[in-house]
Amino acid sequence: LINCQLGAEEAIIKKLKQIESVKEVHGVFGVYDIIVKIEAASYGTLQNIITTQIRKMEKISSTLTMLIIPGQEN
Repeated sequence: LINCQLGAEEAIIKKLKQIESVKEVHGVFGVYDIIVKIEAASYGTLQNIITTQIRKMEKISSTLTMLIIPGQEN
């Protein structure tokens, strides 16, 4: 989940779609502005994507990461 500066949603969504591990990106209404689904081979890889690619994007104010419980997807 991502909060960003007002009016920056479309540009950020476009940048997020360029990240290989990003599988889905949607603009949403509510407390957060964008929801992103990322698939990574390991927790370390996921952490790297979030900290070095996503959180460093201009105009992103904050992020919240939620992990799926193994065996409870779908």
